[in-house]
Amino acid sequence: MTTEQATLALIAFLAATVNGGLGYGFSSITVPVALLFYTNRILNPAVVLVEVVMNWYVLLINRHSVPRIWRRVLPLLLGLLPGIAIGSYVLFIVQPGWLKFVTYVTLLPLILLQAAGVRKPVPIRFEKAVKVPFGFAIGMLYSVTTISGPPLALLFNNQGYAKQDFRAALGLIRAAEASLTAIAYYFLDLYNVDSAQLLPYLVPSILLGIPLGTYLIGWMDPETFRRLCMSFDALIVGFGMSRVLVEVKLAPSPEAYGVLAIVVAINAFLLYRFFQRRFAS
Repeated sequence: MTTEQATLALIAFLAATVNGGLGYGFSSITVPVALLFYTNRILNPAVVLVEVVMNWYVLLINRHSVPRIWRRVLPLLLGLLPGIAIGSYVLFIVQPGWLKFVTYVTLLPLILLQAAGVRKPVPIRFEKAVKVPFGFAIGMLYSVTTISGPPLALLFNNQGYAKQDFRAALGLIRAAEASLTAIAYYFLDLYNVDSAQLLPYLVPSILLGIPLGTYLIGWMDPETFRRLCMSFDALIVGFGMSRVLVEVKLAPSPEAYGVLAIVVAINAFLLYRFFQRRFAS
């Protein structure tokens, strides 16, 4: 096992543990680290195939909540299809370094918003109008990066879903986007031997990590668990962002690592504020 493969297996295990606890987080933690060693065109097909199974499993165990939420998420589903078609084609034609840049620059603010505990509910009368274009954007984001958990969680957390309904809504959207993206990748001939060779390092980590995360969330405060996971994720993305700025020649090293320093400072402040409020209450 090479260093890259061992790192992939370890980060996939940690990400699967987070996914088991929160219902999302596998891609948003695995991908930023794995992109340090692999391009999106190699990594994405392997991650998508794994997520097809994982997200259908999440949907299956939360199936009893689906009748309550499917009408609310239908506009998102309608927006997914054109977004995935366009995003998959972008993955097919765009230079790998710039795809990494897009991944990091999109992910970082979303994770920091979650780490900050942002709650800004969209009025019910605006939900349908917002969700179709939001679904289109999610479809594009997922098919290019395999990441959609943070923006979806941000939306659903702000809409007042009960815990099981939140998991069911997230599972339904993510199962649909993973399945549709897997089909789009097939027609664009994006599956390859290099991608297949990553599966033995992803699958066992998921099989071990998801049950562990489900167990941990049972005795740990969910909000504390979520904030710690998002803070860890922000550090990973900040480091990846600094690396890719050098790769695409937008900033020299070590100046590019100023991004990481800023993320560390913001992260430390958000964690301090969170735990200060927890202890005060």
